[in-house]
Amino acid sequence: MAKTAIITGGTVGIGYELSKLIAADGYDLILVARNEKTLKSVKKEIESSYRVQVETLSADLSDPKAPKKIFDFAKKSKAVVEILVNNAGFGTSGRYDRMDLEKEMDMIQVNVTALAELTHRFLQGMVERKSGKILNVASTSSFQPGPNMANYYAGKAYVLSFSEAVYEDVKDDGVTVTVLCPGPTKTEFFERADITKSKLLNNPLAPMMSAQSVAKIGYDALKKGKPVVIAGIFNWLLAQSVRFTPRFVVRKIAKFINQNG
Repeated sequence: MAKTAIITGGTVGIGYELSKLIAADGYDLILVARNEKTLKSVKKEIESSYRVQVETLSADLSDPKAPKKIFDFAKKSKAVVEILVNNAGFGTSGRYDRMDLEKEMDMIQVNVTALAELTHRFLQGMVERKSGKILNVASTSSFQPGPNMANYYAGKAYVLSFSEAVYEDVKDDGVTVTVLCPGPTKTEFFERADITKSKLLNNPLAPMMSAQSVAKIGYDALKKGKPVVIAGIFNWLLAQSVRFTPRFVVRKIAKFINQNG
């Protein structure tokens, strides 16, 4: 394969839109997702629309063996991975003491551990070549604690802090790390997290952004090598306001908007 981009969660939502943007710039793709049928459909669509080669890999990132499986697959394909997009992730909602523990640990594996391992594995080759870009998808939830979604918010805070730190580690080696922080976005996230009645989704002052617009903002920032990008002016203002608001107020507001119903 020629210059290649790996995208986890690359068949739906923001990941799907990023796949098309990256393919339009001439990168071959390795798309990673759980659903083989959807992978085959997206592969066919992208290969028919852009002059690129698309490889697919069915993998569940809640499996601790999945990151190495992805790395080995890319190595076997002889792919020169110039872009890594860690987009796969999911959320849960409810009081933490009442949550299913196995699902909570799976979420940490997907949202945090797999992202950190994939970044490490592919970063080494990028630094050696002095060329490469990584995009980690976090959230505006990265900037504050989130009662009723405690584990999800905490994981995204990790992604933000981790990405900024690694950006500083490697920026002089020709490699950049960008973290994208979207706010509410029209994807399947809210159905999977079972928060379709959340006040967060019914706020006329903060309408949800499309996955397409969020992906464009993230990809533009990746190409420019920016360390952090917050999608949307309202989301940027919200993230900045946390810096000047007492923590007890931030917690109460987050708890209120995360209530489902």
